[in-house]
Amino acid sequence: MAADAQRTEGPREPRRGVPVGLALVRDAEVLGAEPFFHEFIAGIERVLVPLGVPVLLQVVATVRQAADRMRAWARLGQVQGVVLIDLLPGDERVELVRELGLPCVVIGDPVTAGGLPAVWTQDDLAMRGVVAELVDAGHTHLGHVAGPAQMAHTIIRRRTFESAAAEHGVRTTAFEGDYSQGAGVRALAAVAALEDRPTAVVFDNDVMALGALHEAARLGLAVPADLFLVAWDDSALCQLAAPPLSAVSHDVQELGELVGATLAGALAGEPPATVRAAPARLVVRGRL
Repeated sequence: MAADAQRTEGPREPRRGVPVGLALVRDAEVLGAEPFFHEFIAGIERVLVPLGVPVLLQVVATVRQAADRMRAWARLGQVQGVVLIDLLPGDERVELVRELGLPCVVIGDPVTAGGLPAVWTQDDLAMRGVVAELVDAGHTHLGHVAGPAQMAHTIIRRRTFESAAAEHGVRTTAFEGDYSQGAGVRALAAVAALEDRPTAVVFDNDVMALGALHEAARLGLAVPADLFLVAWDDSALCQLAAPPLSAVSHDVQELGELVGATLAGALAGEPPATVRAAPARLVVRGRL
């Protein structure tokens, strides 16, 4: 009887007025300066709010705190689903949402998602395209300033950057970052101090690239004539910078809409699937 009931049960309706949760592991100061999440959440809300489902954002300092927050949400019935972003390889939150029975969507690659519904931005394809365009433009020494090293998408970008550069026979120099403006300043200072420095540098977000742009001006390096800088996740900040920054660009609000639609499907009981967003592409501003 139970099996028959399960087979004939139709799609569930989201519970109006009950939010979905996003426990975001970020330094609050970095989050305040980063346009990405404002646009991303706006895209999610564009899909879910008309269904009566708000988004509850909680900023926390560690993965453990994010997991504890999700446990509390589930225990108190405060959310009906969650968004998982910036996961680590083998992240404990993947198994946790299964244990808690929370519908969810992962923003990340299918392996990291571990069979959960996912929206994957195909960062590997985007990075390969960026490296190819830089090499085609004549750059033979490329730099990469990564985001937090433990994040799965950072690892994918770094590995793809190194492997794509090796396939093209060009040199690379890698720098660590944390998405902050200060990380961009420090990376640019390190680049400038090299006797044989990269002629193009890719940053894993726009805030680091903007910090580097300001430091380049302070050091008397012309962008893009002396050093070509590339931000990841184009934003108005990149477009309004002086000079405007080239960027790996995609529609962040559209990404949020994909996430919102995928989570709406999970709330309705649809089987898990991976949705592949269109890869970001390099938008060149100035001489490449």
